[in-house]
Amino acid sequence: MKSPLIGLTLVATLFTPVAMAAPPRSADQTIECEILVVGGGLSGVATAYEGLLSGKTVCLTEITDWVGGQISAQGTSALDERPTQRAKLLYPRGYLELRSRIERKYKELNPGDCWVSDSCFLPRDGNEILAKVLTDAAKKGKGKFKFFPSTVVKELQKTPNIINGAIAIQHRPAKGAPPLNTQPLSQTITQAYTYANSANFDKSIIRFVPAKPKKNSPLVKSNAPNWYVIDATETGELVALADVPYRLGIDARSYLEPSASSASNDAYCTQGFTYTYAMEATKEPQVQTMPPFYLQYSPYYSYELQRLASFPLVFTYRRIWSPGEGETAKFGGIEFTNPTPGDISMQNWTWGNDYRPGTSSDNLVYARNQLQATKQLDPGQWMGGLRVESLRKAEEIAIGYYYWLVAGTTDSQLGEGVKQPQPNYRYLSGLDSPMGTVNGLSKYPYMREGRRIIGRPSWGQPQGFTVWEIDISRRDYTDKYYTDTLSPETYRSLKAALSGLEATAVIGGTREANSTMRRSRSTIYTDSVGIAHYAIDFHPCMVKSPPEAPGNIERPGERLGAGQAYPFQIPLRAMIPQKIDNMLVAGKSIATSHIAAAAYRVHSFEWSSGAAAGNTAAFSLDNAIAPYQLVDNLPQQEPQLEALKRRLKTQGNPTAFPDTSIFNEDWDDWR
Repeated sequence: MKSPLIGLTLVATLFTPVAMAAPPRSADQTIECEILVVGGGLSGVATAYEGLLSGKTVCLTEITDWVGGQISAQGTSALDERPTQRAKLLYPRGYLELRSRIERKYKELNPGDCWVSDSCFLPRDGNEILAKVLTDAAKKGKGKFKFFPSTVVKELQKTPNIINGAIAIQHRPAKGAPPLNTQPLSQTITQAYTYANSANFDKSIIRFVPAKPKKNSPLVKSNAPNWYVIDATETGELVALADVPYRLGIDARSYLEPSASSASNDAYCTQGFTYTYAMEATKEPQVQTMPPFYLQYSPYYSYELQRLASFPLVFTYRRIWSPGEGETAKFGGIEFTNPTPGDISMQNWTWGNDYRPGTSSDNLVYARNQLQATKQLDPGQWMGGLRVESLRKAEEIAIGYYYWLVAGTTDSQLGEGVKQPQPNYRYLSGLDSPMGTVNGLSKYPYMREGRRIIGRPSWGQPQGFTVWEIDISRRDYTDKYYTDTLSPETYRSLKAALSGLEATAVIGGTREANSTMRRSRSTIYTDSVGIAHYAIDFHPCMVKSPPEAPGNIERPGERLGAGQAYPFQIPLRAMIPQKIDNMLVAGKSIATSHIAAAAYRVHSFEWSSGAAAGNTAAFSLDNAIAPYQLVDNLPQQEPQLEALKRRLKTQGNPTAFPDTSIFNEDWDDWR
């Protein structure tokens, strides 16, 4: 393979109005929207889909030139699903349409014959399918769809609580420059956020503004917002740019987050991120060329566990194309079909192409104090809020991981004699490759965690609404670790929070904490606008910098919170930021804790949150009401909230799992 590369404040508790800097020239075009969706991943696509079916004018921006995020530009085109939810097909209508169109295209749902999922497919096809889904939704709902690929938001124009406009930059190849996706993201991201033209890109400045309400709209005689801005970015860019309260990284240990790996907040330890790539099985051995940076990263790579130490197992884990049919094999209790020539696999492995920084000197997503230090919160200075050097090193570790798979003979976790060369494979690169890039890496890394908003103060959560670990985890917290680590008062609060009708007795001390019944469901939210189900799954940050340092270890205790979760809900309160009334958050930046976020991040969740955002925005426009007004009187009855939930249910966007009730104790059967 020819190498394509060379060579704390944790919570933004204070709100600072964002001034608007004058761009270097007037906007090249002004675009009117009823719903502006920033970020074209699955949550952004779902938001746009529902907005279009509601007949709205939807503007969608995306930093890459593909829609679909996880299943396309990030390369993780293997749908993460739980067996029971999948068996019952309890998904939003748009997600079901996605699954149906995948099956229609390939004549089967799993053309890769992978074993991690019931559906693994080519990323470039994910983009094509979703692009057609959106155009069809616009026709069906009589909405207007305005898509802006290769576009980033640079500035927000706002009064204290309303976003009135957004300035964006769209880039295209400069005359004589190579096509998009020729260079890796680390070499182009700074140019993408810069107003001036560069050697690679010519820029267009776009000003997004609210569309004028129709004459018969209730908005004409109302003070309600006349457009909505949705943060569906992968890292919570608008959350940071608008400077609303948010968290990043580890939350301090408490009765709400009892498995936290730290007694204090740590903004720098977030889950690892991954550049995926595709590789193909060949009939003949291939010449494998060591990348110049390989030895820097080789001390990191590993199969991780003995039961996973099989190359065919790893290759078929996320195999995305399989034209042949290999012999059935079994390793570590997992059954799969062996690779055959022509099979294509996408790689996404914790001790492989994951990059897992965890210190203030190498973290990828800048915390608020780092954004201030780099002046990115100053007017006109936003540059995406990411550490470019960590992007570059993540690109290198991914390419090095391919070489380790096919030529490596070491294993950092399992020792000598485990890893054997596998020369009959080739790295797929080029603009016509599955990832659509010259270097073969995904156009954008797969992000597992970004900035997470703190919702508005709410009934039961005066400090700001958040979905916490104990709201979804199956753990019963009777382990000795919890009684030894938590103070008696904290432990009693934990058990009281889990004990339902027995809470008063536990708090009063008339019942022993560990004698209470174990909760057998997740928290039920009266404002649920979507559902999801997945395990609490961790890819922990590393202790030392750089992450690939020889002998480095994962952050101790980070995996403690990992494990199974009950089916859970998406509360509307988790999508409404503080301070701004016409902004909603979809995707991974909703108000969850660090541990809960490890489950609230997979494909169907992203879609469900986007479906909720699109419908909430459309409902708010139709009824001249701001989203926060739908939940500001909870736990008292909210008639308009109930109307929104009926709308979602009627459409085929579920807001609760079957038999969701405080009296239903049968959730242990869900897997």
